[in-house]
Amino acid sequence: MKAFSYSENHTTTTMASISASTTHKVGIKKKAPTKVTATKKSAKSVQRRGSVAPKLKGSELNHPDSLSRFLSLDESQQKDRILNEFLPHCLGERATFHEGIAKPHTASTTQSRGSAAADIAILCKELGPLVVLKRFGVLAEIEKTLLPLGIGAVFGNGPGAGIHPGGGMRKIASAVSLASMDSTGATDDIPSNMSIGTSTIGTDSKRGKTTPANAREGALLLLRALCELGLKATEPFVVPLLAAALDECGSSSSSVREAAEDASVAIVASANQFAASRFIVPVIFEALHSPEWRVKAAALDRLTQVAELAPRQVSRLLPKIIPTVTAQVWDTKPQVTKSAKESLLAVCQTNENPDVMPAIPAVVNAISKPADTYKAVEELMATTFVATVDASTLSILCPILSRGLKEKNAVRKRSCCVVIENMSRLVDSPNAVAPFGPL
Repeated sequence: MKAFSYSENHTTTTMASISASTTHKVGIKKKAPTKVTATKKSAKSVQRRGSVAPKLKGSELNHPDSLSRFLSLDESQQKDRILNEFLPHCLGERATFHEGIAKPHTASTTQSRGSAAADIAILCKELGPLVVLKRFGVLAEIEKTLLPLGIGAVFGNGPGAGIHPGGGMRKIASAVSLASMDSTGATDDIPSNMSIGTSTIGTDSKRGKTTPANAREGALLLLRALCELGLKATEPFVVPLLAAALDECGSSSSSVREAAEDASVAIVASANQFAASRFIVPVIFEALHSPEWRVKAAALDRLTQVAELAPRQVSRLLPKIIPTVTAQVWDTKPQVTKSAKESLLAVCQTNENPDVMPAIPAVVNAISKPADTYKAVEELMATTFVATVDASTLSILCPILSRGLKEKNAVRKRSCCVVIENMSRLVDSPNAVAPFGPL
């Protein structure tokens, strides 16, 4: 009996030990995927929202009766309501005069600011953008909120900084005659009833932003609402503020960053394709010199968007775009690097040369990964050049061929020379090669 008892106890103990050990090991294996899943969720939560933002809907003027009552007012009454009721709500302020002191004060929210922005956009559609934005002074308030130091200070590229020595954004603005950017005189003639320029609560003081985050978010929501109207008449007033929207993508407030990205997406989408070369792309170049990595990532995303909306204009600018974007591939922030690679592929695919088109993915990959340079050269070796080779095509191929000629391997150098010989016979003019020759 004792032997039997000992055997039984021993068996039970062994089974318990195995069971505990097995459960412990399984437990460890189950915890690992949980951590990975959590990481994926957190990554999704910080992703930029882009064009999937919810549509802005008015609250006061979305009903025909309320809109008709407003339109029945004379011009001075309409201006008074816009400047002292709708605009303060949009910028996160309380319209005390219209609401009354006795009415309980409710905190401003993103939804309420978005609704007020949509109401102002509705009035722009009914009364005309020139009346609401310029004559009533709404544009001046937006500029005062987003550009308190003027257009020249955007991205931190003041006089003598940026890629345009002596002015940066101010030089771009003057080159295209942006009358709406004359903030120095535009805001002085129009009295303001809102004290949004001196608060330090919820500001980005380290970035030189002294206006509250609520006001900047409301102004960005208003820009997006104006773009969503789909009116060509709003374009001259809204597109010049692309720089301000991109600059706010580096805000310390997540709500301002989301509103800024949504506004920048809407502005680029509403811009005329011919504005790409004169204004949008130069503004993006200035944004890439910002010290804020979020601003650079947003600017590269907008360049990808421009490549889809205005491919022919972007293709002509490739000799300038490719070196600028390639420099961002080596940024220390992985988010900027990823956006740069995507942008580089998008802009290169705007090239219309049918011979080079199949090799573009390999060439772009080699630009960002030098170890794969010869793979791209092999792709080009298999290419039969028939179409005319212009400056756009050369801007894609020259960086890879130039790098290949510096290889120590003689066979690889010879391959690059063969590609250059085949390609050079079809160059349309000496001017196309000029940007890539010796200075």
